[in-house]
Amino acid sequence: MRWLDHFCTWLDQTALSQAIQSAAWVVPTVQTIHILCVAVVATSALMIGLRLIGVFAVDQTLKRVAARFLPFVWWPLLVLLATGAIMIIGEPARSLKNSAFQLKMGLLVAAIVITGILQRLLKNDEASGDPATQPRRTAQLIAIVSLLLWCGIIFAGRWIAYS
Repeated sequence: MRWLDHFCTWLDQTALSQAIQSAAWVVPTVQTIHILCVAVVATSALMIGLRLIGVFAVDQTLKRVAARFLPFVWWPLLVLLATGAIMIIGEPARSLKNSAFQLKMGLLVAAIVITGILQRLLKNDEASGDPATQPRRTAQLIAIVSLLLWCGIIFAGRWIAYS
C-alpha cells in the first residue's frame, strides 16, 4: 500500500505532527484521556449487555437502563475520536500501518453499528431486546456480540504498541 506509506510520510512531516512529537507531555496526556474514555464506554456497554443478559438491573426496563448508559457510550466516543486523531497525527505510521490498529477500527465500526441498531430498536419499540418481553436468546446474542466487540477493541488497542 504505497499510498499509505506516502500519506504517513507526509502527515509525519506536518507542523502539527512535529509539534505533537516534540512536546513530551502531549502523548501521555492524550493516551490517558483516551484510556479513561475507553473505560467509560466499555463499562457502559457492559451495563447494557448485562441487562440484556438479565443479570443487572432486572427490576428496570432495558429502555431505562439504555437511557442511563447509552449517553456514556456516544459522548466519550467523540473524545476518543479526537484523542485518537491526535495520536495518529503524532505517529501516523505506527497507527495507520499497524494491523492491530486496523483490526481495532473494524471492530469499532461493528460495535457502533450494533449499538446504533439497539438504540434504534429501543426508540421504535420500547420492549425490543428486553429479556422480560422478548425471547431471551436474541437479547443474549446481542449482548454477547456487543461485549465481545468491545473487549476486542480494548485488546486490539493494547496490541498496537506491540505489533
